[in-house]
Amino acid sequence: MDELALRTGFEVELLAPVGSDRQDLADALATRCGGSVRRSFHLDSQLSPVPGVGVFRHLSPAFDVVTAEGRPVARLVDDITIEADLAPAPGSQPVRGRRGWYRVLCDDARLLRLVERQADPEAPLEGVLEPIAQLFGVVTEVIAGAARVNDATGATIAVAMPLPPGRERPCEVITPPLATGHRAALEELLAPARELGFTVPREAAVHLHVDGAPFRRPHAFANVVRLFAHWREPLGAALGTNPACRRLAPLPAALVELVEQPWPDGAGDHDGADAVGWAGLRAAVREVGITKYADVNLTQLVSARPLRDTLEVRILPGAIDADAIVRRTALVHALLLRCTARAPLPHPGADAVGDPWGALERLAAGAGLAVGVAR
Repeated sequence: MDELALRTGFEVELLAPVGSDRQDLADALATRCGGSVRRSFHLDSQLSPVPGVGVFRHLSPAFDVVTAEGRPVARLVDDITIEADLAPAPGSQPVRGRRGWYRVLCDDARLLRLVERQADPEAPLEGVLEPIAQLFGVVTEVIAGAARVNDATGATIAVAMPLPPGRERPCEVITPPLATGHRAALEELLAPARELGFTVPREAAVHLHVDGAPFRRPHAFANVVRLFAHWREPLGAALGTNPACRRLAPLPAALVELVEQPWPDGAGDHDGADAVGWAGLRAAVREVGITKYADVNLTQLVSARPLRDTLEVRILPGAIDADAIVRRTALVHALLLRCTARAPLPHPGADAVGDPWGALERLAAGAGLAVGVAR
């Protein structure tokens, strides 16, 4: 099966073998397509070990593979949820990557976005913050292999530090949105990864990004919430959700209750009742408070300024085989299309325990849809 029902972007979490890194895969992909690799920054966040600082945001090395014509092929970035396979063997010493990679840390998202725009991702650690120092009229401090910029009052703007040992090995392969040829496009990325010895890390997942517009209607949004709330266990069993995967969680109970309220819902005309109902529901959802770190990421649907106009499904297990990814994605697509139908999704029945895949197939078929792939 090569084609899928919905335009989809994939995020596939892999792990480079010891002594390799994500740039090796980027170079291999560029060679295969006759393209090139552009180094950039990847912005992420993590809990801070520093007292009084809740979250540290950071920039780490990323690699954008493009064709000779400049068409995006894939973006390769770190994934900080991948940790278990990076621990050194008992008695061995941690080994740092061979390229001198670093990350830039900051406790303010706005300042870090400024750093991302001003700094050169190709610059060495000692000089990467020099444009920021110039903006603030100060000098960069280089101490013990790290670089720091403080403002004139001594408040730290950003710090560049070497990557912790092993952090060059996680490799999240991010595809552009794919409208056709999903399996072939995935295999063009995953086959070279397998040849280079990349594997599926213990905490790995595959994330799916589908266009968000169809789900910005009260009935469709409510059905998505019902699917991932009421069908959470059958979904996990059928798809094989990785129990070691981090940053997954059920949707908030308040959200599940909220979508059952009688929101105005017309015949699909966004100028009519759908628009009125969606405006009210979106505002209410934002008051409830939702996070991207759930089984399904709905934050961009209700954002006033979405960074990526998608609904993100986060519960597929890690894989390095295109067929396995496409098979599971086909089931998810059929279920999401069922969510766009006006009829509310029912609760799972007794059959969902013994045959979760079959129960989900039958749920999708309620809208005249069939998964059409082997389990």
